[in-house]
Amino acid sequence: MPYTPSGFFCDRLIRERERRDGEGSLSKPLRFSGQDFTLLKQECIQKKSLFEDDTFPASVESLGYKELGHKSNKVKNIVWKRPKDISDNPQFIVGGASRTDICQGDLGDCWLLAAIASLTLNEKLLYRVVPQDQSFSDNYAGIFHFQFWRYGDWVDVVIDDRIPTFNGQLVFTKSAERNEFWSALLEKAYAKLHGSYEALKGGNTTEAMEDFTGGVTEFYELKEAPKELYKIMNKALERGSLMGCSIDSLVPARFETRTVTGLVKGHAYSVTAVEECKPSQHKDSKVRLVRLRNPWGQVEWNGPWSDNSKEWTTIPKAEKEKLQHQNAEDGEFWMSFEDFKKNYTKIEICNLTPDALEDDKIHKWTVSVNEGRWVRGCSAGGCRNYPDTFWTNPQYRLRLLEEDDDPEDNEMACSFVVALMQKNRRKERKMGANLFTIGFAIYEVPKEMHGNKQHMQKEFFLFNSSKARCKSYINLREVTQRFRLSPGEYVIVPSTYEPHQEGEFILRVFSEKRNTSEEIENRIEADHPVPAPASAGEESEEDQQFRTIFQQIAGDEMEISANELKNVLNRVVSKHKEMNTEGFSLESCRSMIALMDMDGTGRLNLQEFRHLWNKIKQWQGIFKHYDSEQTGSVNSYEMRNAVNDAGFRLNNQLYDIITMRYANENMNIDFDSFVSCLVRLEGMFRAFQAFDQDGDGTIRLSVLEWLQLTMYA
Repeated sequence: MPYTPSGFFCDRLIRERERRDGEGSLSKPLRFSGQDFTLLKQECIQKKSLFEDDTFPASVESLGYKELGHKSNKVKNIVWKRPKDISDNPQFIVGGASRTDICQGDLGDCWLLAAIASLTLNEKLLYRVVPQDQSFSDNYAGIFHFQFWRYGDWVDVVIDDRIPTFNGQLVFTKSAERNEFWSALLEKAYAKLHGSYEALKGGNTTEAMEDFTGGVTEFYELKEAPKELYKIMNKALERGSLMGCSIDSLVPARFETRTVTGLVKGHAYSVTAVEECKPSQHKDSKVRLVRLRNPWGQVEWNGPWSDNSKEWTTIPKAEKEKLQHQNAEDGEFWMSFEDFKKNYTKIEICNLTPDALEDDKIHKWTVSVNEGRWVRGCSAGGCRNYPDTFWTNPQYRLRLLEEDDDPEDNEMACSFVVALMQKNRRKERKMGANLFTIGFAIYEVPKEMHGNKQHMQKEFFLFNSSKARCKSYINLREVTQRFRLSPGEYVIVPSTYEPHQEGEFILRVFSEKRNTSEEIENRIEADHPVPAPASAGEESEEDQQFRTIFQQIAGDEMEISANELKNVLNRVVSKHKEMNTEGFSLESCRSMIALMDMDGTGRLNLQEFRHLWNKIKQWQGIFKHYDSEQTGSVNSYEMRNAVNDAGFRLNNQLYDIITMRYANENMNIDFDSFVSCLVRLEGMFRAFQAFDQDGDGTIRLSVLEWLQLTMYA
């Protein structure tokens, strides 16, 4: 595997610093692409020009990469126009934003539009995503902005108002009002967030719901729905939760096909209301109804309680007005709750907080967000079916400290919700990325190991079964599950189903009471500093043999260069056939000299060489232990333990970097690379210790000192 620059780790450090400064919150969102809306708008107003966004240009690159890419006939006649060139009187919002403002165009993003329709039901949420202080009149500069929740942070996305059109009509999302453009611009901002319009094709309503709210989603299969489902749905709408539903299509070719009842398979709908009414023929009972909306803005249910059905003649006019019944082909319709359960497959509820919707009480929940990464060859261990690598997955320690407050429940238990979300897969579609099949398992930590932050080893998982786990591994962006466990310490292990799949994720844990979750991170340390070479002392037979070889190579100067060191080491190593190694490279030998050269000559004397060889012998023993099949290499998943045996305690990010830097394409590390890694660690620790004169574990370096340190090590 070629060395991968550590851009991910630099970005992560920058994000952590931004969060410490309060950035990424609702009040101080991150600037997507580094763009400041206020400054850009002021600049355009001063120059009397309209904003043109060069980070999401009005070109094919922003449309897509395949069906909407350069070679597609679909894009040839698309013209990017501003609303002022489409309508004589363009408006951002006409008469308030509503669910009827969203009509799907020629892009398969019904999942997004269903979420937007649900968003309009909660003004507070809507205007958090769609800032109100925007228009096509006051200080118009062709620039707009929208805010989304993005993997734990709120981000502000700036766009210009050039929109794809064909024959003067909007190609993608449009409003029922021809001069209203907020929904089309919101769709463009969301496309920019994901890299292109085409990236929005196909998805799950919950993705957009969570990106609009930062909430957490729970699924209900309607065939297995709880008896209280109607109550749950009603309570969800009262609390401002967003709801969507769909009908599964077992045959992909039949996605978005209309049934005889007017419903569409493989298509996302918004749930916009649940109500009860009392028809005249029902003297003692009420009929429970559900209102849904098709983002197409047309094609509706034609069964009982549909727009023109006879059932509406059985209720008083006041009841109709309360239900806002309209006989219009606008994509919105009512149906009975029983028909809803019979016809739809699943419902998705995005809760602003994960309060149990079955519970009448409103609780305050706390949330912890942990970022992580599965790295091939290091921490992408797959599920429990792969015991040799499962233990290498990232691990998160969960401490349940206080049980729930529930006087009617005699069981001592803590409620919490675990949500595992994989990152950036939609944005990376153009590079062939698809959603991984993901899930997680939860293990109880034995009492004698409480407070121990060490990474749990393979043996622990071989002899302990999980205490809880997600219902199934599935290829969704997020897998969520609600649990109740006894107070104590647990380990959450998130993973892909198959091993060796590389990607980023966030793990969110919501809890009702005071509980904590954090990534298991070893303290970064070495068991001992690297001492200067000691005096020779009494020589063994092997030492004498090495002195003789050293004298033959070094000559009268009794010092050897990197090239000479390479010859010495490879001559000795070649006698160990079981190592199955091609020997050391010149670069490795240069690193060794940098580590052991105490007098700054760039060469090694005999004492320095002897000290180096003792180190190599120690590392050789560790290498042989983990090279049990004598292949001449160590599997990269074993490097965590091998490095620990060599006396180093590192965190997960450093183990990831070691794998990317030293493992080959088969995820193996040969002896040369193994020694090079340990030499570099020794050098970095020694250099750090030299600068850390106070011994407090922190140092302050100038640019020159930093360069000297990294070049030296």
